[in-house]
Amino acid sequence: MHDTCVCSPMTSPLRVLIGCATSCVALDAFLTRGHDAWQCDLLPADKPTNRHIQGDIRDVIGWGWDLLIVSNPPCTRLCRSGRQWMSGPGKWTPPKKLPKGRDLASMKAEFDEGVAIFTACWTAPVPRVAIENPEMNDLARDRMPSDLAKPQMVQPWWFGDPAFKGTGLYLRNLPDLSATRRLEPPRPGTAEHKKWSAIHRAPPGPDRWKIRSKTFPGMAEAWAEQWGGHALGQEIAA
Repeated sequence: MHDTCVCSPMTSPLRVLIGCATSCVALDAFLTRGHDAWQCDLLPADKPTNRHIQGDIRDVIGWGWDLLIVSNPPCTRLCRSGRQWMSGPGKWTPPKKLPKGRDLASMKAEFDEGVAIFTACWTAPVPRVAIENPEMNDLARDRMPSDLAKPQMVQPWWFGDPAFKGTGLYLRNLPDLSATRRLEPPRPGTAEHKKWSAIHRAPPGPDRWKIRSKTFPGMAEAWAEQWGGHALGQEIAA
């Protein structure tokens, strides 16, 4: 199966790269709007497509993109929830415990790699950049570029996706997302609330990372409509 890009005769399509993604959800949202969109990840795509580049995003971010969206960069060691495993009180003091079977040296290596990928994407030669990443811990913030502002925090249920997942959006030359179809969250303690909390309740296992890195279709549609529209408007004005 091959994806097609049906572009409007009135405008030139944007060249869009969706990095660190395999699901094709955001890819399809941009393709249906006529953009020259591609997806990149170390893993293969979740479905057949000729628009997936399997490889390191750092090898392709210099290919002349108009818009870069990095949907799920390595964030386990950068987010606040991962802080407990990186050090004890203060900066880089030995933690009291580590995950079973792990050592501090390998986890620091993962931390360094996460910082390197995030920084490469943020400073990429692309005029507009959005990076989806949880709010960072203090160790990660200390290593970030000086022009990195605080993220816009959004939820999937702002865009019609019935789920809880606090999502940080680090934006360069792009507007904050506006809610498109805000749902009413269910009451805590109800079965529906537990269903919406599936990401946070995901049990340990080989597929947990996949569950937690899910791209929600409503949010992807907002990316394509709002950021794609903003970028296209700038390109036309130029």
